[in-house]
Amino acid sequence: MKERAHIVWFKRDLRTSDHAPLAHAASAGRIVALYVYEPELLAQEEHHPAHLTFVNESLIALDKSLRSRGVALTLRVGRLPQVFEELAREFEIAGVWSHQETGNAVTFARDLRVAEWCRSNGVPWREYRQDAVVRRLASRDGWAHRREVFLASVVPRVPPRIAGLAQVPRSTGILGVPEFGLAGHPMLGAQPGGWEAGRATLRSFLRERSVHYASSLSSPVSGWEGCSRMSPHLAYGTVSLREVVGATRAVQRALQGHPGRDTRSHLRSLAAYEARLAWRCHFIQKLESEPSLEFLNGQRVTDCLRKLQFDAGAEARFQRFVSAETGYPFVDACLRCLARTGWLNFRMRAMLASFSSFDLWLHWRRPATYLARLFLDFEPGIHFSQFQMQAGTMGINTLRMYSPVKQQQDQDGDGHFVRQWIPELAHLPTEYLAAPWTMPPLLRLQYGFVLGRDYPEPVVNHDAAIAFAKRAFYPLRSRPEARDEARVVQRRHGSRLAPETRDARMFGRRRGPLE
Repeated sequence: MKERAHIVWFKRDLRTSDHAPLAHAASAGRIVALYVYEPELLAQEEHHPAHLTFVNESLIALDKSLRSRGVALTLRVGRLPQVFEELAREFEIAGVWSHQETGNAVTFARDLRVAEWCRSNGVPWREYRQDAVVRRLASRDGWAHRREVFLASVVPRVPPRIAGLAQVPRSTGILGVPEFGLAGHPMLGAQPGGWEAGRATLRSFLRERSVHYASSLSSPVSGWEGCSRMSPHLAYGTVSLREVVGATRAVQRALQGHPGRDTRSHLRSLAAYEARLAWRCHFIQKLESEPSLEFLNGQRVTDCLRKLQFDAGAEARFQRFVSAETGYPFVDACLRCLARTGWLNFRMRAMLASFSSFDLWLHWRRPATYLARLFLDFEPGIHFSQFQMQAGTMGINTLRMYSPVKQQQDQDGDGHFVRQWIPELAHLPTEYLAAPWTMPPLLRLQYGFVLGRDYPEPVVNHDAAIAFAKRAFYPLRSRPEARDEARVVQRRHGSRLAPETRDARMFGRRRGPLE
């Protein structure tokens, strides 16, 4: 007779703390802790080998934590639910336990297949929330309050000992980039994965680095240390949202007993950080409620502005963007930094989205997919919702058309960041570093600098491109049909701030995701 066990299916929740499926399944009987490498998911355009490296580091840490409780992590490769079919031949599946996931179209379709297989085979599938995102949400009214209720709910306790099967299921072991034939340059500066690394990052932020969070988050220089750097750990669930919010609020409570200017500044920074955590859930909820935002404009009246299929000119502009040869040093520095490290602060992410959408006049989908590949913390709900907001296709947000030159002057005034990532410009005077094409000919000769040879000429004229974008967008937004559609989008996705809730204080004016 086959043994009977519950499958705890790990996805983007690679931890044992604050893990409701693991806690409840362990109380129900013997378990098999399962992670599945899904070739279909790994083959997606937005997947980078660095994502797999981060996942593998997290799986190693997860296996270590599980083994300390008496069970090992089972790793398999394949398509779901076929993997469940294979496991059903080895033991009787008493149930499947997992967290809900707001992923891309591939994971959505996979979950539908799993649900059907479970129904057909009489296997209960229990899913649990791991953040404030609500499935089948009828209205945004009261959503902020529901988020607070979730954050204040009891954290399920995973028992120190968990019963597994006497006959341990076969496991493939850790599989890396060579096994899956993934292409892409390594990110030598990427953050390490795993719950231990995640908790260490959180501790260093809350104890030390968060002091200057509010003043640091806009600059790619200061943001490197001043931002929390928790975003990849939240994206892959090595640390839960509830753990991060709880730890942040604990530090806030401790600081409130120590008045002083420095304390007030630190509290403002922590409040700003918590607001970002709130906005994180807000944007993921958009994709959960409207999965088509991964592919289609949120405001369909904007379909007429930019073509999804690039013509020769758009393709050439896109390739300049991909190769980080736009001729705008701050843009190119950000793109090179991102390709090397997998991270940028939010302001710079917004600038890249704005530049590709308004300066290059590209449909957001391809630049968004390309950047998703580079972001180690790629979270579909945040990424596609945010990109559409920056591209102006949601219809309910102020159009933000960033000037790369002004952004460099404001956020990298001494040129440190640009010199680090664009070494071919490092010898130029600081006053011309943001716009090298403005250097007088005699000065170019003095510095031995030839525009077009040593560094590309600007791919577009920023002022002319922005003027064109405004002429296209502003009249469209004033049309009755655009205003009607914007009201529909606002009702579906707009924030609802209830003054009696803590979230009303948490949500700030800045509507960026976690950094």
